[in-house]
Amino acid sequence: MRLIGLAVILSLTVAPLAAGAQAGKVYRIGILGESASDPSEARLWQTFRLGLRELGWIEGGNILIESRWNESDSARLPELAADLVRLRVDLIVTRGSTYVQVARTATSSIPIVFTMHADPVETGHVVSLARPGGNITGLALQQTEINRKGFEILISAVPMAKRIAVLWNPGAPSHTPGLKAVEESARMLRVQLQTVVARTGADLESAFLAMAREHAHALLVLAFGPYIVERQRLAELAIRYRLPTMFNLRDHVEAGGLMSYGPDFNALVRRGAVYVDKILRGAKPADLPVEQPSKFELVINLKTAKALGLTIPPSLLQRADQVIE
Repeated sequence: MRLIGLAVILSLTVAPLAAGAQAGKVYRIGILGESASDPSEARLWQTFRLGLRELGWIEGGNILIESRWNESDSARLPELAADLVRLRVDLIVTRGSTYVQVARTATSSIPIVFTMHADPVETGHVVSLARPGGNITGLALQQTEINRKGFEILISAVPMAKRIAVLWNPGAPSHTPGLKAVEESARMLRVQLQTVVARTGADLESAFLAMAREHAHALLVLAFGPYIVERQRLAELAIRYRLPTMFNLRDHVEAGGLMSYGPDFNALVRRGAVYVDKILRGAKPADLPVEQPSKFELVINLKTAKALGLTIPPSLLQRADQVIE
Protein backbone atom coordinates (compact mmCIF):
# COMPACT_ATOMS: atom_id res chain seq x y z
CA MET A 1 0.00 0.00 0.00
CA ARG A 2 2.87 2.38 0.83
CA LEU A 3 4.50 1.65 -2.54
CA ILE A 4 1.22 2.26 -4.35
CA GLY A 5 0.73 5.54 -2.48
CA LEU A 6 4.25 6.66 -3.36
CA ALA A 7 3.69 5.79 -7.01
CA VAL A 8 0.50 7.86 -7.09
CA ILE A 9 2.28 10.86 -5.55
CA LEU A 10 5.15 10.60 -8.05
CA SER A 11 2.77 10.31 -10.97
CA LEU A 12 0.88 13.42 -9.87
CA THR A 13 4.17 15.31 -9.51
CA VAL A 14 5.56 14.30 -12.90
CA ALA A 15 2.28 14.41 -14.87
CA PRO A 16 2.21 18.19 -15.43
CA LEU A 17 5.65 18.02 -17.07
CA ALA A 18 4.65 15.20 -19.37
CA ALA A 19 2.47 17.47 -21.53
CA GLY A 20 4.93 18.83 -24.08
CA ALA A 21 8.11 18.72 -22.01
CA GLN A 22 10.16 15.58 -22.45
CA ALA A 23 10.04 13.34 -19.41
CA GLY A 24 13.43 13.05 -17.74
CA LYS A 25 15.03 15.84 -19.76
CA VAL A 26 16.83 18.60 -17.89
CA TYR A 27 16.21 21.93 -19.64
CA ARG A 28 18.79 24.69 -19.62
CA ILE A 29 17.60 28.29 -19.26
CA GLY A 30 19.88 31.24 -19.95
CA ILE A 31 19.41 34.54 -18.11
CA LEU A 32 20.91 37.68 -19.65
CA GLY A 33 20.81 40.44 -17.03
CA GLU A 34 22.29 43.68 -15.82
CA SER A 35 23.99 43.15 -12.47
CA ALA A 36 24.20 40.16 -10.14
CA SER A 37 25.27 42.39 -7.25
CA ASP A 38 22.37 44.86 -7.45
CA PRO A 39 19.64 44.10 -4.85
CA SER A 40 16.85 45.21 -7.20
CA GLU A 41 18.08 42.92 -9.98
CA ALA A 42 18.58 40.02 -7.56
CA ARG A 43 15.02 40.45 -6.25
CA LEU A 44 13.56 40.41 -9.77
CA TRP A 45 15.28 37.19 -10.76
CA GLN A 46 14.46 35.57 -7.44
CA THR A 47 10.81 36.35 -8.22
CA PHE A 48 11.28 34.71 -11.62
CA ARG A 49 12.74 31.58 -10.02
CA LEU A 50 9.82 31.44 -7.58
CA GLY A 51 7.42 31.64 -10.52
CA LEU A 52 9.17 28.70 -12.19
CA ARG A 53 9.06 26.66 -9.00
CA GLU A 54 5.30 27.22 -8.66
CA LEU A 55 4.91 25.80 -12.17
CA GLY A 56 6.86 22.65 -11.32
CA TRP A 57 10.32 23.62 -12.58
CA ILE A 58 12.95 22.84 -9.98
CA GLU A 59 16.43 24.31 -10.38
CA GLY A 60 18.99 21.53 -10.18
CA GLY A 61 16.20 19.03 -10.91
CA ASN A 62 14.40 19.39 -14.24
CA ILE A 63 16.03 22.74 -15.13
CA LEU A 64 19.47 24.32 -14.94
CA ILE A 65 19.88 28.11 -15.04
CA GLU A 66 22.91 29.77 -16.64
CA SER A 67 23.15 33.47 -15.70
CA ARG A 68 25.24 36.07 -17.50
CA TRP A 69 25.57 39.65 -16.20
CA ASN A 70 27.05 42.63 -18.02
CA GLU A 71 27.59 44.58 -14.76
CA SER A 72 26.58 47.92 -16.33
CA ASP A 73 28.95 47.46 -19.27
CA SER A 74 26.68 47.19 -22.31
CA ALA A 75 29.68 46.49 -24.56
CA ARG A 76 29.91 43.02 -22.96
CA LEU A 77 26.36 42.01 -23.88
CA PRO A 78 27.12 40.52 -27.35
CA GLU A 79 29.85 38.32 -25.85
CA LEU A 80 27.54 37.18 -23.03
CA ALA A 81 24.66 36.41 -25.39
CA ALA A 82 27.00 34.46 -27.68
CA ASP A 83 28.20 32.48 -24.66
CA LEU A 84 24.63 31.39 -23.84
CA VAL A 85 24.14 30.32 -27.45
CA ARG A 86 27.35 28.27 -27.34
CA LEU A 87 26.02 26.51 -24.25
CA ARG A 88 22.99 25.48 -26.32
CA VAL A 89 20.47 26.72 -23.80
CA ASP A 90 16.87 25.79 -24.56
CA LEU A 91 15.64 29.32 -23.95
CA ILE A 92 16.99 32.80 -23.11
CA VAL A 93 15.18 35.07 -20.64
CA THR A 94 16.12 38.72 -20.45
CA ARG A 95 14.92 42.22 -19.59
CA GLY A 96 14.24 44.91 -22.19
CA SER A 97 15.15 46.21 -25.62
CA THR A 98 18.92 46.54 -25.21
CA TYR A 99 19.27 42.92 -24.08
CA VAL A 100 16.76 41.56 -26.60
CA GLN A 101 18.63 43.27 -29.42
CA VAL A 102 21.90 41.46 -28.68
CA ALA A 103 20.16 38.15 -27.97
CA ARG A 104 18.31 38.45 -31.27
CA THR A 105 21.59 39.09 -33.07
CA ALA A 106 23.14 36.04 -31.41
CA THR A 107 20.35 33.60 -32.36
CA SER A 108 17.31 33.37 -34.59
CA SER A 109 16.33 29.89 -33.41
CA ILE A 110 16.59 29.75 -29.60
CA PRO A 111 13.39 31.14 -28.01
CA ILE A 112 13.85 34.53 -26.31
CA VAL A 113 11.47 35.71 -23.58
CA PHE A 114 11.58 39.35 -22.46
CA THR A 115 10.08 40.31 -19.11
CA MET A 116 9.92 44.13 -19.37
CA HIS A 117 10.35 45.31 -22.93
CA ALA A 118 9.61 49.01 -23.39
CA ASP A 119 8.24 48.83 -26.93
CA PRO A 120 8.75 45.52 -28.80
CA VAL A 121 6.76 46.54 -31.88
CA GLU A 122 8.37 49.94 -32.52
CA THR A 123 11.85 48.44 -32.09
CA GLY A 124 11.02 45.69 -34.59
CA HIS A 125 11.62 42.87 -32.13
CA VAL A 126 8.12 41.45 -32.74
CA VAL A 127 5.79 41.81 -35.72
CA SER A 128 2.78 42.60 -33.55
CA LEU A 129 1.65 42.12 -29.97
CA ALA A 130 -0.99 39.59 -30.97
CA ARG A 131 1.27 37.56 -33.30
CA PRO A 132 4.92 38.18 -32.41
CA GLY A 133 6.37 35.98 -35.16
CA GLY A 134 9.95 34.72 -35.01
CA ASN A 135 11.55 33.42 -31.82
CA ILE A 136 10.80 36.33 -29.47
CA THR A 137 7.87 37.09 -27.13
CA GLY A 138 7.17 38.16 -23.54
CA LEU A 139 5.82 41.09 -21.57
CA ALA A 140 5.80 44.73 -22.66
CA LEU A 141 5.91 47.80 -20.43
CA GLN A 142 4.04 50.16 -22.76
CA GLN A 143 6.91 52.51 -21.96
CA THR A 144 6.25 54.85 -24.86
CA GLU A 145 2.87 55.68 -23.33
CA ILE A 146 4.27 55.51 -19.79
CA ASN A 147 6.85 58.15 -20.72
CA ARG A 148 4.12 60.39 -22.07
CA LYS A 149 1.96 59.95 -18.98
CA GLY A 150 4.90 60.34 -16.60
CA PHE A 151 5.88 63.55 -18.38
CA GLU A 152 2.40 64.96 -17.86
CA ILE A 153 2.38 63.97 -14.18
CA LEU A 154 5.78 65.62 -13.71
CA ILE A 155 4.46 68.87 -15.15
CA SER A 156 1.39 68.72 -12.89
CA ALA A 157 3.75 68.34 -9.91
CA VAL A 158 5.92 71.25 -11.05
CA PRO A 159 3.46 73.50 -12.96
CA MET A 160 5.94 76.37 -13.20
CA ALA A 161 8.47 74.20 -15.07
CA LYS A 162 8.91 75.37 -18.65
CA ARG A 163 12.12 73.49 -19.49
CA ILE A 164 12.23 69.74 -18.85
CA ALA A 165 15.35 67.63 -19.27
CA VAL A 166 15.09 64.04 -20.55
CA LEU A 167 17.86 61.59 -19.63
CA TRP A 168 18.25 58.92 -22.29
CA ASN A 169 20.63 56.63 -24.16
CA PRO A 170 20.45 56.61 -27.99
CA GLY A 171 21.93 53.10 -27.90
CA ALA A 172 18.82 51.72 -26.16
CA PRO A 173 16.45 50.66 -28.99
CA SER A 174 13.30 51.65 -27.09
CA HIS A 175 14.51 55.13 -26.15
CA THR A 176 14.06 56.63 -29.62
CA PRO A 177 10.28 55.95 -29.84
CA GLY A 178 9.97 56.83 -26.15
CA LEU A 179 11.64 60.20 -26.65
CA LYS A 180 9.55 60.88 -29.74
CA ALA A 181 6.36 60.44 -27.69
CA VAL A 182 7.62 62.87 -25.05
CA GLU A 183 8.55 65.41 -27.73
CA GLU A 184 4.99 65.26 -29.06
CA SER A 185 3.59 65.88 -25.57
CA ALA A 186 6.02 68.76 -25.01
CA ARG A 187 4.83 70.48 -28.18
CA MET A 188 1.20 70.13 -27.13
CA LEU A 189 1.93 71.43 -23.63
CA ARG A 190 4.26 74.16 -24.93
CA VAL A 191 7.17 73.01 -22.81
CA GLN A 192 10.81 73.05 -23.93
CA LEU A 193 12.78 69.81 -23.85
CA GLN A 194 16.48 69.38 -23.19
CA THR A 195 17.66 65.91 -24.22
CA VAL A 196 20.70 64.75 -22.27
CA VAL A 197 22.61 61.56 -23.09
CA ALA A 198 24.07 59.21 -20.48
CA ARG A 199 25.19 55.86 -21.84
CA THR A 200 26.70 54.62 -18.56
CA GLY A 201 26.77 55.54 -14.89
CA ALA A 202 30.06 57.36 -15.52
CA ASP A 203 28.16 59.89 -17.66
CA LEU A 204 25.69 60.96 -14.98
CA GLU A 205 27.73 63.75 -13.36
CA SER A 206 28.38 65.49 -16.68
CA ALA A 207 24.74 64.97 -17.67
CA PHE A 208 23.50 66.84 -14.60
CA LEU A 209 26.04 69.59 -15.17
CA ALA A 210 24.60 69.99 -18.68
CA MET A 211 21.09 70.24 -17.23
CA ALA A 212 22.24 72.91 -14.78
CA ARG A 213 23.92 74.96 -17.52
CA GLU A 214 20.70 74.98 -19.54
CA HIS A 215 18.60 75.79 -16.45
CA ALA A 216 16.35 72.71 -16.56
CA HIS A 217 13.42 72.91 -14.11
CA ALA A 218 12.67 69.17 -13.87
CA LEU A 219 13.86 65.81 -15.22
CA LEU A 220 12.28 62.76 -16.85
CA VAL A 221 14.46 59.62 -16.82
CA LEU A 222 13.76 56.94 -19.43
CA ALA A 223 14.07 53.40 -18.08
CA PHE A 224 17.48 51.81 -18.64
CA GLY A 225 19.34 49.03 -16.80
CA PRO A 226 22.43 51.05 -15.79
CA TYR A 227 20.20 53.88 -14.55
CA ILE A 228 18.42 51.43 -12.25
CA VAL A 229 21.71 50.17 -10.86
CA GLU A 230 22.74 53.82 -10.28
CA ARG A 231 19.39 54.79 -8.72
CA GLN A 232 20.94 55.97 -5.43
CA ARG A 233 23.38 58.23 -7.25
CA LEU A 234 20.66 59.53 -9.56
CA ALA A 235 18.54 60.47 -6.55
CA GLU A 236 21.47 62.24 -4.87
CA LEU A 237 22.34 64.18 -8.02
CA ALA A 238 18.73 65.23 -8.51
CA ILE A 239 18.59 66.62 -4.98
CA ARG A 240 22.00 68.31 -5.31
CA TYR A 241 20.91 70.06 -8.50
CA ARG A 242 17.39 70.59 -7.14
CA LEU A 243 15.65 68.81 -10.00
CA PRO A 244 12.23 67.19 -9.41
CA THR A 245 12.53 63.86 -11.22
CA MET A 246 10.14 61.29 -12.69
CA PHE A 247 11.11 57.63 -13.18
CA ASN A 248 9.36 54.46 -14.44
CA LEU A 249 10.37 52.20 -11.56
CA ARG A 250 9.42 52.53 -7.89
CA ASP A 251 12.89 51.34 -6.85
CA HIS A 252 14.13 54.79 -7.87
CA VAL A 253 11.69 56.44 -5.46
CA GLU A 254 12.57 54.07 -2.64
CA ALA A 255 16.20 55.09 -3.24
CA GLY A 256 15.32 58.78 -2.85
CA GLY A 257 13.93 59.79 -6.24
CA LEU A 258 10.86 62.04 -6.27
CA MET A 259 8.27 60.13 -8.31
CA SER A 260 7.71 57.05 -10.43
CA TYR A 261 4.90 55.97 -12.71
CA GLY A 262 4.80 52.50 -14.23
CA PRO A 263 3.80 48.87 -13.76
CA ASP A 264 4.91 46.48 -11.04
CA PHE A 265 8.15 45.06 -12.46
CA ASN A 266 8.12 42.12 -10.04
CA ALA A 267 4.70 41.05 -11.31
CA LEU A 268 5.94 41.20 -14.90
CA VAL A 269 9.01 39.09 -14.17
CA ARG A 270 6.92 36.53 -12.33
CA ARG A 271 4.57 36.37 -15.30
CA GLY A 272 7.62 35.77 -17.49
CA ALA A 273 7.94 32.36 -15.85
CA VAL A 274 4.60 31.42 -17.42
CA TYR A 275 6.01 32.09 -20.90
CA VAL A 276 9.04 29.94 -20.13
CA ASP A 277 6.76 27.17 -18.88
CA LYS A 278 4.63 27.24 -22.04
CA ILE A 279 7.62 27.22 -24.38
CA LEU A 280 9.36 24.36 -22.57
CA ARG A 281 6.11 22.41 -22.87
CA GLY A 282 6.09 22.87 -26.64
CA ALA A 283 4.52 26.26 -27.43
CA LYS A 284 6.18 28.43 -30.09
CA PRO A 285 7.15 32.02 -29.20
CA ALA A 286 5.63 33.19 -32.50
CA ASP A 287 2.21 32.02 -31.30
CA LEU A 288 2.33 33.50 -27.77
CA PRO A 289 0.88 37.04 -27.72
CA VAL A 290 2.90 39.73 -25.98
CA GLU A 291 1.16 40.69 -22.74
CA GLN A 292 0.86 44.25 -21.45
CA PRO A 293 0.33 45.38 -17.85
CA SER A 294 -3.18 46.43 -16.87
CA LYS A 295 -2.26 48.25 -13.66
CA PHE A 296 0.12 51.16 -13.21
CA GLU A 297 1.23 52.75 -9.95
CA LEU A 298 2.20 56.28 -9.02
CA VAL A 299 4.66 56.50 -6.12
CA ILE A 300 5.72 59.80 -4.54
CA ASN A 301 8.51 60.44 -2.02
CA LEU A 302 7.46 63.35 0.21
CA LYS A 303 10.80 63.37 2.03
CA THR A 304 12.50 64.11 -1.29
CA ALA A 305 9.89 66.72 -2.16
CA LYS A 306 10.70 68.48 1.12
CA ALA A 307 14.44 68.34 0.38
CA LEU A 308 13.73 69.98 -2.98
CA GLY A 309 11.53 72.64 -1.40
CA LEU A 310 8.64 71.36 -3.51
CA THR A 311 5.00 71.18 -2.46
CA ILE A 312 3.16 68.37 -4.22
CA PRO A 313 -0.40 69.40 -5.17
CA PRO A 314 -2.99 67.64 -2.95
CA SER A 315 -4.86 66.41 -6.04
CA LEU A 316 -1.71 64.54 -7.16
CA LEU A 317 -1.14 63.06 -3.70
CA GLN A 318 -4.68 61.71 -3.76
CA ARG A 319 -3.95 59.93 -7.04
CA ALA A 320 -0.79 58.29 -5.68
CA ASP A 321 -0.82 54.54 -4.99
CA GLN A 322 1.89 55.01 -2.37
CA VAL A 323 3.33 58.05 -0.61
CA ILE A 324 6.70 57.58 1.06
CA GLU A 325 7.09 59.85 4.08
